[in-house]
Amino acid sequence: MKKCFLFSLVATLLFSFTANAQDTAIVSKARLWVKSLNIEDTAIASRLVNVIATHIATITEWNNTHPPSTVPAGINPATGQRLSEMDRQIIANSAMPASVHQNLMTGLRNDLSEEQVEHVLNMYTIGKVAFTMNGYHSIVPEMTAKEDSVILVFMKEAREQAVDFKSMKQISAIFEIYKTKSEQYLNANGRNWREMYRAYTDKIKAEKAKGVKKEE
Repeated sequence: MKKCFLFSLVATLLFSFTANAQDTAIVSKARLWVKSLNIEDTAIASRLVNVIATHIATITEWNNTHPPSTVPAGINPATGQRLSEMDRQIIANSAMPASVHQNLMTGLRNDLSEEQVEHVLNMYTIGKVAFTMNGYHSIVPEMTAKEDSVILVFMKEAREQAVDFKSMKQISAIFEIYKTKSEQYLNANGRNWREMYRAYTDKIKAEKAKGVKKEE
């Protein structure tokens, strides 16, 4: 009985310590993001830290309590392939109440400009919008202003949806959805994505080969 009690006590203390450490890390991250906004009003800064930390804590808790196993194994109706563990985790996370996302966006917009809101979303997704757009600019020859505008909208949609997911792997998976939309858009409007991507990769390989020869 004493051993069982001690084991239970240690487990409880360890869980409490882990939870407190996680909460501290979340608040620290929120403070860092708010600090990067250079807001002088401490009341506004405090509200923003609370909004961001609450969101991160909520999606973390939802992710941890809704593992892939909560989604039945099956097939992706769009591809016919079996759902991967990542697919099932994303499905589980996407079932989170819409109010969680709404609370974040409303909380940010109550105190920030749209440009500042985008800055926070970029912090959460580690700048994947700019990174992905740079990739398209490199791959698509003479990208038009229209193409740039349409794809940028897709990437911003990806970014806003991605902030409701916990890990970078999940965030990247959300961006893949919108990258597919972007490539379908290009194909439907006179481009050939496969040919452009192949030409780009061939160019990179050729440049690397030249670099190796120069070193020799």
